[in-house]
Amino acid sequence: MAGHEFFEPADRKRPVADPTAAEPLAAEEARHSCDPAFKHGVVVGFDGSTSSERALAYAIGMAHRSGSGLIIVHVANRLPTTVWAGCEPPVFVDVPDHRTEVLGLELACAEYLAEVPWILVERGGDICHELEEVGREYEADAIVVGSTHGIVGRIFGSVAGRLAKRAKRPVIVIP
Repeated sequence: MAGHEFFEPADRKRPVADPTAAEPLAAEEARHSCDPAFKHGVVVGFDGSTSSERALAYAIGMAHRSGSGLIIVHVANRLPTTVWAGCEPPVFVDVPDHRTEVLGLELACAEYLAEVPWILVERGGDICHELEEVGREYEADAIVVGSTHGIVGRIFGSVAGRLAKRAKRPVIVIP
């Protein structure tokens, strides 16, 4: 059965510990529990671009062949702002990103996703960090991303390159 869920960005989620609970980490553990269909699944970064669509197609096949779930991750926009007068370090401001909702609706209508169970996870922050964090939470077997083309990737480094260097699980880069 296919479906999708929208999660708040990780930096907005603050588990509240129950003061009467014997174990203070119970709230944190409850946050990280996930459906067994998605444990050891395949994480794929998706933003609707051509390269992410190719990565999604590969990840669907990989999840189908391994009989696991597909965790589609969209990292929402965050803009750095600096308070110049006080010389404070940069802070990040969440920008409303309706693209995740649009992507979710497009994915929900996509026939090619009917073969595997899937969820859509929205996060805010650094793309590499968030993909690795979702991979850790779901104990993913692999992370699939599309390659970056163009000058921005050459100047700042591609997401795929940075993720491949620091990830704790296999990273598959689709050209």
